[in-house]
Amino acid sequence: MKVLVYGARPYDKEFLNAANQKKHELHFIEARLEESTAVLARQYPSVCCFVDDILSKKVIKQLSDGGTRLVALRATGFNNVDLKAAEELGMTIMRVSQYSPYAVAEFAVGMMLALSRKIHRAYNRVREGNFLLHGLIGFELHGKTVGIIGTGKIGSVLARILQGFGCLLLAYDVTKNPECIDLGVRYVPLKELLSKADIVLRPAI
Repeated sequence: MKVLVYGARPYDKEFLNAANQKKHELHFIEARLEESTAVLARQYPSVCCFVDDILSKKVIKQLSDGGTRLVALRATGFNNVDLKAAEELGMTIMRVSQYSPYAVAEFAVGMMLALSRKIHRAYNRVREGNFLLHGLIGFELHGKTVGIIGTGKIGSVLARILQGFGCLLLAYDVTKNPECIDLGVRYVPLKELLSKADIVLRPAI
């Protein structure tokens, strides 16, 4: 199948080509999908889009008139797509079901460490040849009370990582995750979590 990939960056080309394994005919352009660029997809049965592409009713009609029948989103979100218009025109919309919970959780912990250890400030100071520690004293995550709002896939992975740091874990969610309970996470009302936690995190899924 011929696929026009909108908003393609070098890393998009690398990973999509690797995953494709020459099964489909991928064509990459840097332009994002909008009214003025929808015509570029004429004669392409499928297009691949990202979160900043615009799939309004008018754009979807243009794609449909040009022969496009499938839109593959390389994102979990689809708020930029007029789903009703797509359904009316018989167009299939596909999306990424989920991101790696490990990647998101690990990045969140990385940001925590950057802030708690002032890594970003230390990096800039060392680049200037300044090795003084003044203003760079951080704090340990060990023993800190961390509140996690939402204990789905990312939240449970985050809890597992933070347990390894020796953190005390509080959580709030409408549904208690058995995996988190097994880790020793204590579920509390949101107000209590916000008042007792030293650090509060809100995972996406």
